[in-house]
Amino acid sequence: MSTVHAGTGAAGRGTAVSLERLHKELVRRNPGEPEFHQAALEVLGTLAPALAARPEYAEAKIVERICEPERQIVFRVPWQDDAGTVHINRGFRVEFNSALGPYKGGLRFHPSVNLGIVKFLGFEQIFKNALTGLNIGGGKGGSDFDPHGRSDAEVMRFCQSFMTELHRHLGEHTDVPAGDIGVGGREIGYLFGQYRRITNRWEAGVLTGKGLGWGGSTARTEATGYGNVLFTAEMLRRRDEDLDGQQVVVSGSGNVAIYTIEKAQALGANVLTCSDSGGYVIDEKGIDLALLKQVKEVERGRIEEYADRRGASARYVPGGRVWDVACDVALPSATQNELDADAARILVRNGVKAVSEGANMPTTPEAVALLQEAGVAFGPGKAANAGGVATSALEMRQNSGRESWTFERTEGELATIMRTIHDTCAETAERFGAPGDYVTGANIAGFERVAEAMMAQGLI
Repeated sequence: MSTVHAGTGAAGRGTAVSLERLHKELVRRNPGEPEFHQAALEVLGTLAPALAARPEYAEAKIVERICEPERQIVFRVPWQDDAGTVHINRGFRVEFNSALGPYKGGLRFHPSVNLGIVKFLGFEQIFKNALTGLNIGGGKGGSDFDPHGRSDAEVMRFCQSFMTELHRHLGEHTDVPAGDIGVGGREIGYLFGQYRRITNRWEAGVLTGKGLGWGGSTARTEATGYGNVLFTAEMLRRRDEDLDGQQVVVSGSGNVAIYTIEKAQALGANVLTCSDSGGYVIDEKGIDLALLKQVKEVERGRIEEYADRRGASARYVPGGRVWDVACDVALPSATQNELDADAARILVRNGVKAVSEGANMPTTPEAVALLQEAGVAFGPGKAANAGGVATSALEMRQNSGRESWTFERTEGELATIMRTIHDTCAETAERFGAPGDYVTGANIAGFERVAEAMMAQGLI
């Protein structure tokens, strides 16, 4: 286990040893959950100096308590397809930590979803939500259901069955899910409708990511991608640079990637790539955002179709990786562990200046270490992609007051939050002797806020 910045003297060394022992115990108690193990290791490897400075955290077993979810819910989801065939999926909701507020985190519908994936996402959400400065706790959920290729009626029946069980665990002061991979406006609508039907309450604050006409927030769709670009711009600003004229590669072609591209282009960057599970497109003239939105958001097509219609400037590379394309800035925006050590070496060799995570844990630990050793500015997802959940919390605020904000006001709030997150991470890293290390800064800053709340509320 990494003990980076473990502190000096016997206290620092002893704390690092205790954290290593804790991680081994976590692995033993949670077998078969490698993503959760990885997420926990990444955080625990940076906490030694914070615990050495505040020994009362160790005495109160704050770290052990943070690593154990307050509640794990697993349930059966039966539903019927259009042909009358019955299917059984599995549903999950991990309510990880509510010291700062109601559990907040998305629902993911994808065949890869299992308890370990949901726990990794929920664990990350604790610190991400804390960094926003808003009163929201950490949770995550989802199902191994795949909405791809299903009719609207099939998706509706699945969502209704899923919410029939999940509703008993939700509430605007208890647990407030949002969307994630596979859960967009359509799915949120069906989920909210079933919640309303069962509870007989029009409780807008129980789900975020709603439609604008019934309690949703402007800029929510754009928020994760916009927020990551804003965080990247702040990292570059500390190096007396900006995004104007920079060559940027983006992975993915879903919601996060599309609005990452949009904001990067708005700030003057030339975005060269996007991708899906089949391969990637490199467009020397820069991604045509209108065409990309038409293919992905309207037609729900594949990236290859974008290349076919774009013309001579675009080339489709089947099975390839965007990290092979020379760039100044890389923004991984697809899924976990997509940027590995080999990719990091290529990026460094090609002169990358900044890498910032739009997805959750898209960079492997080995790749993170290589990038940091090379002096690349690295923005960890729990800080860089916190704009999505921050705007969800702003949606909750609007719902509480029966308000509806303009796009400009919401985007302005988002920009302020992202600047504050960046500055908090940078200042915390410097305070603990790791200037420029946003991973350490994000982990310790998020941990301190949650730990203080847990200490104040007693042993629960």
